[in-house]
Amino acid sequence: MDDKLQGRGAHSAVIRERAEAEMKSLGIDEFLIGVLVEAFYARVLSHPQLGPVFDAKLAGRWPEHMEKMKSFWSAVAFRSGAYGGKPVQAHLGVANMTPELFPQWLELFAATLDEVVPSPEARAWFTETADRIARSLTLSLFYNPALDDPALTRI
Repeated sequence: MDDKLQGRGAHSAVIRERAEAEMKSLGIDEFLIGVLVEAFYARVLSHPQLGPVFDAKLAGRWPEHMEKMKSFWSAVAFRSGAYGGKPVQAHLGVANMTPELFPQWLELFAATLDEVVPSPEARAWFTETADRIARSLTLSLFYNPALDDPALTRI
């Protein structure tokens, strides 16, 4: 095997081991991720703005989506690389998706964290991670570079 590939593999293993140790110290494990995802999407479905947007996209496919989200959060937490989805592409063209929905998504996520996450440190990790994800998706889906044009800035 090529030395570079062996080195990358070893480096990846170290990253995963560190992530696993960090998550364990925060009380984050696969079971908690499953509980969080299930509780969060139950809230999403009952939300007056988010529920219809999600259900229109996922009707008949909720069990698969739930497993995908558990895999996603697990891969993020444990740096496993196990999630192979494409979140930006998955959200492109979703009917009635607007940037204003992301703060609502984050509010529901925070309320769910308050309910199911065992420690303030774990809550902080999930909150920071969800904020980054929401910011990234919002920029990817709705960013308009023309808005950064200095010629359009009013004095």
